[in-house]
Amino acid sequence: MTSTPSRAISLNVGIERWPIAGTFTISRGAKTEAVVVVAEVSQGGLIGRGECVPYPRYGETPEATLQAIQAMQEPLAGGMDRIALQARMPAGAARNALDCALADLGAKRAGTRIWNLLGRPAPEPRTTAYTISLGTAEAMAEATAKAAHRALLKIKLGGDGDGARIAAVRKAAPASELIVDANEAWTEHNLAANLAACADAGVTLIEQPLPAGKDEALARIKRPVAVCADESVHDRASLAGLRDRYDAVNIKLDKTGGLTEALAMADAASALGFEIMIGCMVATSLAMAPAMLIAQGARFVDLDGPLLLARDRDNGLRYEGSLVYPPDAALWG
Repeated sequence: MTSTPSRAISLNVGIERWPIAGTFTISRGAKTEAVVVVAEVSQGGLIGRGECVPYPRYGETPEATLQAIQAMQEPLAGGMDRIALQARMPAGAARNALDCALADLGAKRAGTRIWNLLGRPAPEPRTTAYTISLGTAEAMAEATAKAAHRALLKIKLGGDGDGARIAAVRKAAPASELIVDANEAWTEHNLAANLAACADAGVTLIEQPLPAGKDEALARIKRPVAVCADESVHDRASLAGLRDRYDAVNIKLDKTGGLTEALAMADAASALGFEIMIGCMVATSLAMAPAMLIAQGARFVDLDGPLLLARDRDNGLRYEGSLVYPPDAALWG
C-alpha cells in the first residue's frame, strides 16, 4: 500500500466469502456462499469498516468492485469525505462499502455513535423478515413450517406455479405476515392471476413482480396487494417516475451507494407518499448495521442476511428470534 502522512486516511480492501446455511435460491438462480467486499479506512489509529455485496444483476463483480474502491486511495489521502464521495463514485456496491466505512470512521473520530453524528434518532430493535427460498410448493411449505413461529416471512417466488406456492406457504404459516418477492419473474400474462393468489393468501406486499423497465402494466391493473419497487428503484433520481406503478420502495444500500444516499432517499420517498422497505443482500452483520438507521422509519424491515449464513462475523448484530438489535460500536458506527 502506498505510504501516506500519519493523519491522512489510508485504505485497505478485501474480498471475503461466507458460507450460506444450505442454499439460497431466487428466480435468477441459487448460491451457497455470500461473496462480500470489505473496505477499511484508517486514520490516527482508528479504523472504519464497510461491507458491500456486488450484484451481477447490475454488472458488478467482486474484483471490479475491489478495484473501484482501491482507485479511491489517492482522493482519500487528499481529504475526500463522505459528501465528496457522492460525486466521485457512481451509486452501487463499491461506493456503499466506502461510504459506510467513512461513516464508521467519522463516528470513531467524534467519539460518539453515528446516529448522534448524523442528527438521527437512536435506533431501536425492529422485527425483520425471514426469507423462504424459491422451490417447489412442497419444499417451500416444509421450510415455512419450520419458520412459522416468526412474525414476518418473505417468500421468494418465481413465476409459473406461484399460486400453488403461496397457498402452500400460507397453510404452513397461518399466523405470520407474508411478503413476497418475485425478483422480476412475473409477466403481464400471469400478473393478474398471481396478484389474486397473493391477495387470497393475505399477502401484505409484493416486491418487483415485473422486470425493471417492463413494468408499465402495474399502472394499468388494479393492485389488490401493495406493490414494492426493488430493481426498478435505485436512488432519489428514480423515485418520481414510479408513483403510478408502485406503492412502496425497497431501499438497499448496495443500490443507493451507501448510507448517505439511502437516508436522503428514505426522506424523499416518504415525502412522495411511498411506504419504505429496507432490504439487504445475503451478507454479514457489517452490511446490515448501517441499514438499521433506515429501518427506524420503514414499514417493512428485511435484514435477515446473517440469519441465512452458516456463521456471522465477530460482534455481529444480536437477533432474538426475528427481533434485530442496533449494532454495538465494536461492529460499526
